[in-house]
Amino acid sequence: MGHFTAVDYVIFAVLLAASMGIGLYHALSGGRQRTTQEFLMADRSMSCLPVSLSLIASFQSAVAIIGVPAEIYTHGTQYWFIGCAYFLGLLIPAHVFIPVLYKLRLSSTYEYLELRFSKAVRICGTLTFIFQTVVYMGVCVYTPAFALNAVTGFELWGAVLATGLACTLYTTMGGLKAVIWTDVFQTAVMFAGQLAVIVVGVNQTGGASEVWRKVWEGNRISALNLNPDPTERHTFWTLGVGGVFLMLSLYGVNQAQVQRYLSARTEKEAVRSCYMAFPSLQLSLALSCVMGLVMFARYCGEDHSYANTLHFGCFPQMVIYFVMDMLEGFPGLPGLFVACLFSAALSTISSAFNSLATVTMEDLVKPHVPAMTEARATLVSKALAMSYGLLCLAMAYLTHLMDVSVLNVALKLFGMVGGPVLGLFCLGMFFPWANPTGAMAGLGAGLALSFWVGIGSIFNRSSGARPLSAGCRAALLSDNSTSAVHTALDNLTLSKPSGLNRFYSLSYMWYSAFSCFAVILIGLIISFLTGPMKEEDVTPGTIYPVFGKLLCFLPEHLKKKLCCVTPRGPTVSKIMDLSAPRCKEGNGLVLAQEDGTSHEELDRFLPEVQAAFVEHETTV
Repeated sequence: MGHFTAVDYVIFAVLLAASMGIGLYHALSGGRQRTTQEFLMADRSMSCLPVSLSLIASFQSAVAIIGVPAEIYTHGTQYWFIGCAYFLGLLIPAHVFIPVLYKLRLSSTYEYLELRFSKAVRICGTLTFIFQTVVYMGVCVYTPAFALNAVTGFELWGAVLATGLACTLYTTMGGLKAVIWTDVFQTAVMFAGQLAVIVVGVNQTGGASEVWRKVWEGNRISALNLNPDPTERHTFWTLGVGGVFLMLSLYGVNQAQVQRYLSARTEKEAVRSCYMAFPSLQLSLALSCVMGLVMFARYCGEDHSYANTLHFGCFPQMVIYFVMDMLEGFPGLPGLFVACLFSAALSTISSAFNSLATVTMEDLVKPHVPAMTEARATLVSKALAMSYGLLCLAMAYLTHLMDVSVLNVALKLFGMVGGPVLGLFCLGMFFPWANPTGAMAGLGAGLALSFWVGIGSIFNRSSGARPLSAGCRAALLSDNSTSAVHTALDNLTLSKPSGLNRFYSLSYMWYSAFSCFAVILIGLIISFLTGPMKEEDVTPGTIYPVFGKLLCFLPEHLKKKLCCVTPRGPTVSKIMDLSAPRCKEGNGLVLAQEDGTSHEELDRFLPEVQAAFVEHETTV
């Protein structure tokens, strides 16, 4: 068991103090978080750099920082191929989801579902997101505290309370601006902590060449696995293709990420932040994978009985054990990695608090209390953020009662819910003839199917995983024993599941894709049976004309008959034509209503008008 020094405690305390200091600064500066636009949307004034780093921090949870090295240590580098999914997983949101959602000037992502379908669909999407996020944030705050307590003796509930309360305070005080800027600070801490462990680990293992030799001889460098079997846990197809849908559910339609796009100054800034997140995500993945390889090289061939016990027990403890073992004798570095770990936890749950407060306020409170003043709405939003912070602590306690095995269940649950929501947005954006009845039926069927597969795999314990490879375990045995183990493994024939068991064996990386296609297919079938929507009934600006682009060779009248060219709303020039008289007032341009154009329509497309004048320093 490792021990924390006074320096380690100081570094950990500085992390929490700095995060709360950023929250306090934004609570006392600028507009002092007096409006819902500033508290929930950062006044839509953020530049691309902090938004991109915040996108990374929200995605990179403590579960990933200690889970990915354990995965690489146990199964090899096959998981690294998920980096291939980052290309389309960020490219599609940048050029499909962001243009549609940003132009609509939304605060809640699920407001789109009401514009496209109905209020009932919007509420269903909101409740689904709240359920998914509340469960996951309890796991995120409990996991690092549990692992740290098991290996170092650090007080379990002291760490949970310190993390949860600090995060709740700075999120409630500083709003989305504080969340984004603390994400920037915490991202730097995450990279520094992982890098410190890798550098010291490589040095203590004997250098980079020795690390490479051991991981190569231990068969931890995985070849490209092109097996198309969907029950295989990790292959190129499950990670590189199935992973795209997982990324889309996170970066395309998840409120926590979309809220960051919508807080950007312009649509171009939002798209640029998506591009800038790509290299940082690849770097983060690389650091986690290399850390797993260094951990294997360090222990392979050495009789670390405690590490070997953890290898077959609890993976989070194993990673913390490795860190404390590597950094022993380096005062402050264990504290730096723990700060790295808790930075990941803070960034994830602060994003959760803010996004939960936003969807609850915009989707559940405001529609029922339309006369609420701005001051009262801001106060309620802050109360909601604080309430979700306290709920996070309750979920952490529930995670503790259900034992650590709940981690696997919770992560699967996250995938099971994200896919159907992605399918619902795809149904709305790409299929103009989908109607509200089809959307409701598709979402219900998608959730039912994904929960059926996910819960079935949990109870059958057959989610496509294979027995752990001998690897380092064989290295701990005598030569004769090693030979016998390899012979036994070579002769072992794995019986493939059949029937429903094979259905339950679907790799968890396919959950999002499977449930997404189920929502789209069932949604379209029900829509055609109940009467598809007509082009004129679809709200302008809610459709991405993918079929119009794919079928560009067809005549215009035929495309219109197939409902492939639903307009995305008036162009800037059209708005200008409808908006006379124009009144110059100083450096501004006032657009007035005319010819039946509503104020709501003008407001919806205001960003396009603003973008047209930004080069001339003219405000609208």
